[in-house]
Amino acid sequence: MKENKLVSLSMDFSVKIIKLCENIKGHYSLVNQLERSATSIGANIHEANYAHSKPDFIAKLQIALKECYETEYWLELFVKSELIHRENASVLYHQCGTLRRILIASINTAKSNQNQ
Repeated sequence: MKENKLVSLSMDFSVKIIKLCENIKGHYSLVNQLERSATSIGANIHEANYAHSKPDFIAKLQIALKECYETEYWLELFVKSELIHRENASVLYHQCGTLRRILIASINTAKSNQNQ
């Protein structure tokens, strides 16, 4: 099931972000923002699996998608600020993009199933 894959991918992504943030010295407020947005992706996906209704399920996935976009922003800011090297961020960009694409597909599927 796609949601189980999504839960697993988002957990792996969160762990990698946490490990990355452990190695960044200073800029604690920025590191906190990256950690919060990245880990929120998986938390909202997990919460969506226990939604009370289809609209609630869709809303949780949409929040996860917004957090995914925010995480991409923080990663790019960290790269441009030279807090992390682009090479180190490339795997994270790729994983975040994969999560984003799956979330978009899942939201679209849920919306189309809701209308039927």
